[in-house]
Amino acid sequence: MSSLLYVNGGAPLNGEITVRGAKNFVSKAMVAAILGDEPSVLRNVPQIRDVAVVTGLLELHGVHVQAEPEAGILRLDPVNVESAHVADIDAHAGSSRIPILFCGPLLHRLGEAFIPDLGGCRIGDRPINFHLDILRRFGAVVEKREQGIALYAPNGLRGTKIALPYPSVGATEQLLLTAVRAEGLTELKGAAVEPEILDLIAVLQKMGALISVDTDRTIRIEGVSRLSGYQHTALSDRIEAASWASAALATHGDVYVRGATQPEMTTFLNTYRKVGGAFEVDDDGIRFYHPGGDLRAIVLETDVHPGFMTDWQQPLVVALTQAKGLSIVHETVYENRFEFTEALVGMGATIQVYRECLGGAPCRFGQRNFVHSAVISGATPLSAAEIEVPDLRGGFSHLIAALAAKGTSTVHGIELIDRGYERFTDKLTALGAEFSRG
Repeated sequence: MSSLLYVNGGAPLNGEITVRGAKNFVSKAMVAAILGDEPSVLRNVPQIRDVAVVTGLLELHGVHVQAEPEAGILRLDPVNVESAHVADIDAHAGSSRIPILFCGPLLHRLGEAFIPDLGGCRIGDRPINFHLDILRRFGAVVEKREQGIALYAPNGLRGTKIALPYPSVGATEQLLLTAVRAEGLTELKGAAVEPEILDLIAVLQKMGALISVDTDRTIRIEGVSRLSGYQHTALSDRIEAASWASAALATHGDVYVRGATQPEMTTFLNTYRKVGGAFEVDDDGIRFYHPGGDLRAIVLETDVHPGFMTDWQQPLVVALTQAKGLSIVHETVYENRFEFTEALVGMGATIQVYRECLGGAPCRFGQRNFVHSAVISGATPLSAAEIEVPDLRGGFSHLIAALAAKGTSTVHGIELIDRGYERFTDKLTALGAEFSRG
């Protein structure tokens, strides 16, 4: 598949597309299947690269995976879990950060685990020290090697008490996948409580785990000796839904997103309406459209759930280039998420980035010299350009800009978008976009 896309922009996106299970949940639910003594069934699974990567990693570890891609069904049988060769894991995982989440389940099943050097999108530090520290607290022995990191549990894993300095989604997932079969009680303070986390908890509870979530972001897990399989339908991908919603707004379009759900998108929907976008919710999805007139500038601050999601920020910034006045966006989740604006400026947008905390309360990046605030002045017409996709969400944002811009843009590296957006070129076709592959 070509990594090059020629996009002839300047026309509204109109039509209907479907979103399936959340990228940020499905891969974790697939890993959770290792913990069970019986097969599991996961439904509403999208055809994205991350699912293919995790499928391959599971198969390397002896999990039998039976896929029905068109139906969105995965059957996962972990009965014959075994250690995988280091070279195979490294070659298959590529830039994925998923292998770190295999550690807890594999330590329970095999007493050992290995992770290669980790990659992922270049949007911030995202250190793995949270993960390794958590595993050590459970009693794992962590041994750094030239090829990566080896972990052992010579005496099994035991429950522990942990307080996170920040509600890290990855660290919370790691703890959940490790604690459910650890001996004794585990308590996590400062946990992430995103909808994808709660759906993972639902999966683990179906398997036999004992997990409670308090209103103060404290999660308690009583370890059990064994878990069964699960049958579960993944929650819808709220990031993909919001991305297409922003594309509708930026192009003056009208897009019905089948599968989009209101409860997980409440904060986004409020902001969408404040900007001047319109939406209609029904039982099957949400219609997002530009109702006409000027879009309005806003002040926006990203935050952990239930705040405005950081992954919603980049697509919406493209729409804000078409809003009248000065918009201020303060990014508090990832410290390096405004690099994508350089390409937008090259297309005619007026965006300035700052190290100061603008538009909200001081955040943890304010004293660390990171560029984490942006001021967008609009409305400015966008012109076609040659664009290099920097990461998954920034890349889709560049694609939105190309769709909104006059002329034909050349977009390089679109394979990164395939990581999290199912058949996105088919969806572009369904919405009437004009494009061709290079």
